[in-house]
Amino acid sequence: MKPLDTRPEAERIQLEIYEKMSPERRLQLAIDLAQTCRSLLREGVRNRHPEYTEEEVRLAVIRIQLGDTLYKNAYPDSRSVLP
Repeated sequence: MKPLDTRPEAERIQLEIYEKMSPERRLQLAIDLAQTCRSLLREGVRNRHPEYTEEEVRLAVIRIQLGDTLYKNAYPDSRSVLP
């Protein structure tokens, strides 16, 4: 997937940097990015639903990540939690 906000030359340099990294470092970057995404999801849920408990925020994030159908099958008792 091509980034929409990066010039081709900058993208080429970025890819070269990634290629020079060890697999462990690339994995750590991927883990950090996933954690950042989850944090942003949590903050978005908290902003939309300030009344939610931490458990409701957790479930709302899971619902966003899984999608409604899978979420409702996996958490049938938590259907009222909205993302």
